[in-house]
Amino acid sequence: MTAPGVVLPVFGHRSAAVDASFREIDGRMVSWFSLDGGKHRGAIGTAEGEAIERAVHLAVEVGVPIVGRIASSGADVSDGVASLHAWGCVAKALSDASGVVPVVLLLVGPAVSGPALLLGIADHVIMTEDAFAYVTGPDVVVAFTGVPIEGDRLGGATVHERQSGVATCVVADEDDAMVALEGLLSYLPSNHLADPPREDTDDPVDRPAARAAAAVPTRATASYDVRTVIGDVLDEHSFLELRDRYAASMVTGLGRLDGRAVGVVANQPMQQAGSLDIDAAQKAARFVQWCDCFNLPVITFVDTSGYLPGKDLEWRGIIRHGAQLLHAYAAATVPRICVVLRKAYGGAYIVMDSAGLGVDYCIAWPTAEIAVMGAPPAVQILHRRRLQAIDDPIERAQEQAKLVAEYEDRFLNPYIAAERGYVDSVIEPSQTRAVITRALRTLRTKRAQLPPKKHGNIPL
Repeated sequence: MTAPGVVLPVFGHRSAAVDASFREIDGRMVSWFSLDGGKHRGAIGTAEGEAIERAVHLAVEVGVPIVGRIASSGADVSDGVASLHAWGCVAKALSDASGVVPVVLLLVGPAVSGPALLLGIADHVIMTEDAFAYVTGPDVVVAFTGVPIEGDRLGGATVHERQSGVATCVVADEDDAMVALEGLLSYLPSNHLADPPREDTDDPVDRPAARAAAAVPTRATASYDVRTVIGDVLDEHSFLELRDRYAASMVTGLGRLDGRAVGVVANQPMQQAGSLDIDAAQKAARFVQWCDCFNLPVITFVDTSGYLPGKDLEWRGIIRHGAQLLHAYAAATVPRICVVLRKAYGGAYIVMDSAGLGVDYCIAWPTAEIAVMGAPPAVQILHRRRLQAIDDPIERAQEQAKLVAEYEDRFLNPYIAAERGYVDSVIEPSQTRAVITRALRTLRTKRAQLPPKKHGNIPL
């Protein structure tokens, strides 16, 4: 790994397991700590906790991102209860830093027991392929459940990339981890009071988004890759997808428009027809909340048929978890732009940053279908008795097809929503890039204020 250059060591506490200093990474100053080595490979004891805590506090005072390199065997047993207190103090410091400066952790080895929870506090976690993390290890799982399991299956990089969502991305080694870190930091401000850095671009802001326009099929049930739309609307080669293997029905990532960094949220019709489930809602909610922390405008591309139905999802609390995304959008004060590409049905339409949640500018393509639900289920509800009264199956099917066509012509379009003011403009798809860029320029000086309070009670 190419180590970042040391600018100023963090004095005051020394530990064989922790190296802490201010460093430059790709020209950006960060507060760096590396938890590794020592008698028990990065075990957190009193000295280690104090060193990391100081590095975090100094980062907040100076206003620079926190970057931690972690390979920890957990709390240092030889320190007894003091080691538990030590990592608890680190958790408190990182929690205080959350939303003030970006927090990125590089997991390059183990992270086990209580200290593994520190990964959940970080904004982003970059894991190497050989890294692993779990709160209770395989031996404890076997003793408690009687079911044997290998460490990789319990908390390996693939598990955290695809199933738990802990890992923002998984890379081959530490060199690749530094490359991923540099790419991520290039979009971010140093702290919550600064604007994201702007990069010069040769991509014209009024370039027609021809590939985006051609990518979306007119047939509502046909799938496509929404990343084609995103990549064409944003500045060329600027899209950085985050947590791409987790909750794949929802796309989240960073990009640039006119050289300015933005956050992007989009339904992915290639997965579950873009339907929302618990993981997708949580993934998008945390991303929107994080963008709001660091002054990143949010652009939302909508193409969803609604929430994914199912007994298990209801029992697991899709009402509560689905509302997390609702709350995140409604509370966000950064510029927010919504683009309805095609389907926008029911509660999922509202949740995906609709006018009701206070979006700043909502545009729709002519192919947009903004309605309570799709045509077939709507006809079944509205005309059930009429259809049941027809005995002949062929005649009933013909009547149903006629009613579906009438419903589609009357309701499945963006114009009714536009007439009521829920959509600001219906545009040609090829003009999407130009329209969004103009809207962002207009909203650059937006200053929103929330009602005075300590904080909202997001439905965690």
